[in-house]
Parts: sequence; structure tokens; C-alpha cells
Amino acid sequence: MPKTTTPDSTTPAKPVHTLAPKTKSWRVVDYVTTAVLGIAVGLVFWVLALSWKVLELAFQAFPPSIGLIAGLWVLAGPLAGAIIRKPGAALLCELIAAIVEAVLGSHFGATVLLSGFLQGLGAELVFAAFGYRRFTLWVTALSGVLAAAFMAVSENIMYNAEWQFSFQAAYAVCAIISGLVISGIGAWFAYRAIAKTGALSSFASGRLR
Repeated sequence: MPKTTTPDSTTPAKPVHTLAPKTKSWRVVDYVTTAVLGIAVGLVFWVLALSWKVLELAFQAFPPSIGLIAGLWVLAGPLAGAIIRKPGAALLCELIAAIVEAVLGSHFGATVLLSGFLQGLGAELVFAAFGYRRFTLWVTALSGVLAAAFMAVSENIMYNAEWQFSFQAAYAVCAIISGLVISGIGAWFAYRAIAKTGALSSFASGRLR
């Protein structure tokens, strides 16, 4: 008699949390959720901007080490990419967050819009490189790394131009480490925590084991 197989006697199924949406077309819920995420993270950006002078004092002993909190500035892109899983989500969410910061008032001025675009682009390029088909911890972490790298380069040009190269390089290293831990790995676990509440049931990202 031919041997029959059951679902758990064969090769393990593809992990649910890596699933891509059935279509790359955007739905209303995708736009709304991206906007909500962008506004929420934008409020965080605004608070950070208000606290910047105090934060600088905390890292005064070695100014480039402030890059260790830089991952907070690039959180929106990896988080939206992991949740929405549609082309443009990471870029759009980071840009919305920057717009919210600018509208509420930031001493960085209108340059936050350029920063938001570049940081979102960095995160977006990683998801695009995987064809918007893989959404694992390490893909999300890599998006945080590239977003932070884009941020480090742009900020060294716009804000840290007076630093010597060794300081700029140290800032970039600190920012990339922060991007990996906070906006990459941190965004992944934040997404997982949200998904477990059932709030993402209408998304492929919400179908967890």
C-alpha cells in the first residue's frame, strides 16, 4: 500500500512570518497603517529633537558616541517594511515620520525631510533586494543597518562636517551598530509583539504560528 504523508511528516512548511502578501498592490488598510506607524514614530522623533541638547551633553565625553542612539531615528522604515510588506512601505513610513517631526517643530529644520527620505530609502533598498518576498529577523536587521548607514553619511555631511575624519568614522560605526540593534532587531521584535495582539490579522505579517 502506498505510503501516505501528513503535513508534519514532510519537509517543514515555510515559516509563516516570512510570508509575503499575495499581491504587491496597496490596499486602504496598508495606507492607513503606514500613516499611523509614521505618525507614532514621528512623535518619537519630535521628542528626541526637543531633547537633543540634553542628549548631546550626555555624550559630551566622546561626541561621536551619540550615534549609539541613532537607531531611534531610523526605526520607522524597518518596522513598516516588516509589517506592511509592500513596495515603498519603508520609505513612505520614514518620510511620514519626518514630516510629523517637521510640522510639530524641530530645531533640525526642513533638513529632516531630506534625512527621512534618505533613511527610508536605505531601509527600502534591503526589502527590494529580496524582492519583497523575505521578511525574516535578519532581513529586517539588515534594513536597519543600511538605513543607519545612509543616515550616518548624510549627517556627517550636513551636521558633522567640522569633525575630523576619525570622529566621523566613529559616529558612523556607532550609528550602524545602533541601526542593527534598535531599528533592525528592535523593530522585528516590536512587530512580533504587535502581531501577537491580533492587530495585524489583515496582513500577511500577522499570520504567526
